Amino acid sequence: MLTTTSTRVVDPGELDDVLAILHREPVNNAFIASRVHAAGLDAVRLGGEMWGWYQRGRLSALCYAGANLVPLCAGPEAVRAFAERARRQGRRCSSIVGPAGPTSGLWSYLEPHWGPARDVRAHQPLMVTREVPHDVAPDPLVRRIRKDEMDVVLPACVAMFTEEVGVSPLAGDGGLVYQSRVAELVGAGRSFARVEDGEIVFKAEIGAATPHACQIQGVWVTPKRRGQGLSETGMAAVLRYALQEVAPVASLYVNDFNEAARATYRRVGFREVGAFMSVLF
Repeated sequence: MLTTTSTRVVDPGELDDVLAILHREPVNNAFIASRVHAAGLDAVRLGGEMWGWYQRGRLSALCYAGANLVPLCAGPEAVRAFAERARRQGRRCSSIVGPAGPTSGLWSYLEPHWGPARDVRAHQPLMVTREVPHDVAPDPLVRRIRKDEMDVVLPACVAMFTEEVGVSPLAGDGGLVYQSRVAELVGAGRSFARVEDGEIVFKAEIGAATPHACQIQGVWVTPKRRGQGLSETGMAAVLRYALQEVAPVASLYVNDFNEAARATYRRVGFREVGAFMSVLF
């Protein structure tokens, strides 16, 4: 028997169905689920379209199409359909990112049309924890960044992003979108740092938060203070906030070649449970 399938932009009235799919994989989908919880499915508020893949008229898989292209709970047939829609539309995103399996599938279809990429990070370990570490004392100087400290936190965020991604987030629009995102996290109380003499020496953000899981991002130590254990005690402090005040599970993903970071995360209790993949343009 043939199965009738289709792909289209999800209607805002389908919010409950979308959330049901996102909650199937709460850790993998935390970043997009957090946006949907906050903004619903309106493309302007969400920052992009939510594409749905339907089987016999029933929503079965999703793909977020904004600054990032992100497959969500998408099997091989849905991945192929999303790739064809993306190919017809043309590249509007700066990256493809998500669980390694479906993201690899998307890229295999799109690479002949969108390639070459600036960088492909095919295996980025996904790590999770449910506990604040018992043997690493949280840094008592790590605290929430205040709204009046944007001029303090922004240079550190730019330095982290440039070091991690290889390009400045201030390029293109002068950094308006990036500054807005940093301000959003500060305003939500999800930006944390240790500040010494008006300079950030450690920072991290809870970049995504849902009732089921949160995702830590932007972990950074100023170069002149690396090797002093600030990342371990700082992460322990951020985890205390995350697990006590935000969600029962904290996650992050990290480049596989960054052995120092992976070791730090393991020391504060994270374990590897899967992998993400990023294609950067």
